[in-house]
Amino acid sequence: MDWKAKVDLFEQLRREHEFGIGTVAGVAAKFGVHRRMVRQALASALPPARYYPQRAKPKLDAVASFIDRVLEEDLRAPRKQRHTARRLHRRLLKEFPGTALAESTVRNHVRERKRAMGLVRRETFVPQSYGPGQEAQVDWYEAWADLGGERTRVQVFAMRSMASGAAFHRAYLHATQQAFLEAHEGGLRLLRRGVPAAALRQPGKRGA
Repeated sequence: MDWKAKVDLFEQLRREHEFGIGTVAGVAAKFGVHRRMVRQALASALPPARYYPQRAKPKLDAVASFIDRVLEEDLRAPRKQRHTARRLHRRLLKEFPGTALAESTVRNHVRERKRAMGLVRRETFVPQSYGPGQEAQVDWYEAWADLGGERTRVQVFAMRSMASGAAFHRAYLHATQQAFLEAHEGGLRLLRRGVPAAALRQPGKRGA
């Protein structure tokens, strides 16, 4: 699971514990995760950094100094003439035929060296926070429902409070302008917090 997906999962675990089931064991069972992860989410909105033990890399160690020297020389070269990880891998295969290195190994080493040289910035994801009644998110999605014993495709309106996570859903046969406005009224009555300062929606959706 990548970092952003884990941050989103932590937000869901925290929200479920606060507004839903309310117990560590219940949240863990609902999302199919270990209770340790639920406790981590309750302790911090950001997942703990993953620890990777250092392993010996004899094949890489044999050519690491060459890769580092090329990257340092690239600092003085025009941008278009600098080595990519793929180009470096091809040079290694040609100039060090006895060393069978995978391209992914070279790519990982190049990324680490460039980060150490200040050429690559680590991506950072910060969970968003909202005050009560500030924003709501609305959208349409398709679903199938059994109406009168017949499977029917319906258009479902969804409204979600960005602060509390409270949600409102209503299904219509067609996503019309009238249905869109009517669903807004129902959603605002359910949330009981008045009209949010901003309602976000996906652009280009029907009925918007």
